[in-house]
Formats: sequence, C-alpha cells, structure tokens
Amino acid sequence: MMIMIDYSDETGLLTEKQMEDIIRLLQFAAKEEGIVQSAELSVTFVDNERITEINRDYRGKNKPTDVISFALEERTEGEIDIVGDHMPRVLGDIIISVPKAEQQAKEYGHSFMRELGFLSVHGFLHLLGFDHETETEEKEMFSRQEEILQKFGLTR
Repeated sequence: MMIMIDYSDETGLLTEKQMEDIIRLLQFAAKEEGIVQSAELSVTFVDNERITEINRDYRGKNKPTDVISFALEERTEGEIDIVGDHMPRVLGDIIISVPKAEQQAKEYGHSFMRELGFLSVHGFLHLLGFDHETETEEKEMFSRQEEILQKFGLTR
C-alpha cells in the first residue's frame, strides 16, 4: 500500500515532528480504511484568516472553521471515471486551521496533537465519503475516527 501525502504548514507553527506524526497517522488511517492501491492527498495547515477565506468562498460561511476537506473522487451523474488501474487515486485536500486546533484543544482539555490528529482523521474520512449530516452518519463517522485515533495511540 502506498499513500503519498503532500503537506505544507503555511503558519510555520508546527514542528517537523508534529507534521511527521500527522503524516504517519494519515498513513495508518488509510491502512485501517483498507486503501490498498496507490493514493495521494494533501494536508495544508493554515491560519484563521486563510481558512475563513476558504470557508466563505466554498461554503458561504464567513468565519473560521477547524477543518475543510475537498474530496476529489466524488463524481456527479454522467461523469466518466477516467482513472485507470495504473493511476493513483487522488483523494483530495485537507485544510486545517492551526489556531482553531490550539483553541479547541484547550476547550476540550486534551493535547494540541490529539486535536490535530482528530481534525486530520476527520478530514481524511470526509475524503473517503464519510459525512455527518444525519445522526446515524455522525455516529458512524465519529466512532470510526475514535477507533483510528485509539489504535494509533493518540488518546484524549
């Protein structure tokens, strides 16, 4: 299994180790979710100003949020799948607000890394098609997140 993760920290606030830990967590999550062929995704760490712009432009909400995912595999009706067997799956992009993660870690009383990990896995599951529009979907998505974080060892 090969998952390529392109990452960047636009804030300059994360250490190399923190970013490597998030990459390892996402690779672990991919394995847990049974992604066996090659796949790629990107993770970008941003400030509140940048995530507010993205949230406003793409979701019509003019305020900072903690994580936004752009799934690239969602196809609309009539679209043709042009990805051959030799092409990697391009899952999409995860964008995380570092200041929001810091604030929420304090609010929830757990570590900054636990919150970053939570947001990363949350964004990742969105890329795979998980959602939390209904109570049933939310239960399924949040228990899956928790299971991945526990198995990885990133506990509260």
